[in-house]
Amino acid sequence: MADTQQVDEGTDAKKAARAERRAARLAKQIGAFSKKHGGAEGQVAYLGERGARIVLVGEDGGWGDLVAPSYEIAERAVAKSGITVHEEFDGEFAAKVRTGPYEWTRMAGIQVGGPSNT
Repeated sequence: MADTQQVDEGTDAKKAARAERRAARLAKQIGAFSKKHGGAEGQVAYLGERGARIVLVGEDGGWGDLVAPSYEIAERAVAKSGITVHEEFDGEFAAKVRTGPYEWTRMAGIQVGGPSNT
């Protein structure tokens, strides 16, 4: 029984280390986005088994997203990056997003049969 316990503890330590590296890598990407866009705010959304989506909105209105393998890793990443995190993507936070011609024609193409930008 002791051998099994040691193997489990080693596996758990490896999983924890891997999760920490992933969180650090995501935090670095969030920091790069923030630097490029004059600061950033974010929101973490649960995606189910796929993990969590980190939506980023820059001070200049630019936006992007990252996917983390779990909600916990996403939360660690945004905490490490130091950005402001919102509970929901609505109101003043959503109003900061600036879309360009690509997004508008893409949305029109999907919604009403407009150009698809392909």
